[in-house]
Amino acid sequence: MIEPTSVKAPRILVIRGGAIGDFILTLPVLAALRERFPSAEIEVLGYPRIASLALSGGLAKAVHAIESPGLAMFFAQGGSLDLEWREFFGQFAIVISYLFDPDKIFETNVKSCGPCQFIVAQHRPDEAKPIHASDVFLKPLEQLTIFDGDPVARLELPGLAKRKNWLALHPGSGSESKNWPEQNWRELVAHLLDHSPLNLLVIGGEAEGDRLQRLANGMPSDRLEIAQHIPLPELAPRLAKCAGYVGHDTGMTHLAAALGLPTLVLWGPSNETVWRPLGEKVRVLNQHSDLTELPLETVVKGINALDVEAF
Repeated sequence: MIEPTSVKAPRILVIRGGAIGDFILTLPVLAALRERFPSAEIEVLGYPRIASLALSGGLAKAVHAIESPGLAMFFAQGGSLDLEWREFFGQFAIVISYLFDPDKIFETNVKSCGPCQFIVAQHRPDEAKPIHASDVFLKPLEQLTIFDGDPVARLELPGLAKRKNWLALHPGSGSESKNWPEQNWRELVAHLLDHSPLNLLVIGGEAEGDRLQRLANGMPSDRLEIAQHIPLPELAPRLAKCAGYVGHDTGMTHLAAALGLPTLVLWGPSNETVWRPLGEKVRVLNQHSDLTELPLETVVKGINALDVEAF
């Protein structure tokens, strides 16, 4: 269902699908638009379970569900377009689409609804070019005379008090090739609990399966919390309260960096130049794309090199 928005200010719609990391890397677009057009109502058409982060961070006024059945015909050529969605698209001064639309079917259908300006943006960067994804996503804004957008994703959640001595760990990802071996994670958890004052928030989703429970087995429950299958709008504030974060090349790591956490990334085979999280507090450990060779001692040193005062 389309949420009503009774506002007279100019409206800008950013259409963004993809996973968590894709959305986080597009936050600089929302920030740049808000700075360039402070009176505009910026809205997002995407997956609400992810895009609602923009609401929490004050980067968007409204989020609309891209899975809505009424949108289906906008992806078909010559179809009968839903009247409610036709009226919806027609209310925007600017529509910026990051959808994969090689045949321009979606673009043509949305343009027929009458938005003043439709801007086509790349849904993914070309990894053959040494350009960071956030810079690629900002590039189309040059059509709006925005040339100096900050490529660092920033998500501010106001009113949260830090939990001193809490470190967040995300020991999985959507691909085993990106993961530090599970046994290494278990050794790291044991080391931190035995040799530091840190408490641990271990987070994960479906991809981690029983991994988190295996890591927690036999560990002191008063110093280790598991946060698994937590909706993103609920997980983000819990993560933001931590003093630091350790994880792989995942959307959750991009989220931690955007929240401003001192972040240590155990980087695997992905293109670091294009995909690494940006930020003053981000440190990447890249073991030549083979995380099985990354020793525990190096990771411990990396944690100690984070913002120690935060612990």
